[in-house]
Amino acid sequence: MSVSKLESLTGGSGVHVFLVLWKAARAVEAYAEKSILELEMCGSDFAVLEALLHKGPLPVNEIGKKVLLTSGSITVAVDRLEIKGFVERRASGNDRRARIVHLTKEGRKLITRAYADHATDMEQLASASLTRRERETLIRLLKKIGYKAAAASEQSVEEGTA
Repeated sequence: MSVSKLESLTGGSGVHVFLVLWKAARAVEAYAEKSILELEMCGSDFAVLEALLHKGPLPVNEIGKKVLLTSGSITVAVDRLEIKGFVERRASGNDRRARIVHLTKEGRKLITRAYADHATDMEQLASASLTRRERETLIRLLKKIGYKAAAASEQSVEEGTA
């Protein structure tokens, strides 16, 4: 590998930032998945339940946007959770065609306990790795690069449809 290619993988180059961010995200995701392993559900099911716990009842498509699942994937996840008795679909009061997803009593009990355990696990990881000030800085910097990437992606899509 040439020296210039090696240098692009170190020293804060754009590629280096991407690789470090990607590897860190994958490692943290694996750590988080272990945190919910005992629930015998996948990460997307946990994310759906967590969204409903913190945001309240939502239409299926809104849940999908919040947990970054496609329309097909979110429908499958809600179906799975409904079969297990953790969520139920109800008609919307405003639009009878719309279906709103609600936590059941059993689903609320499960996700309340599971989320508390998960939050403890995530806090242990963060506090063992970073000071409070470092966490605040990391969050600010990740938002900065994330917003920039999202804006550039949206602009590319708009230019492609124009």
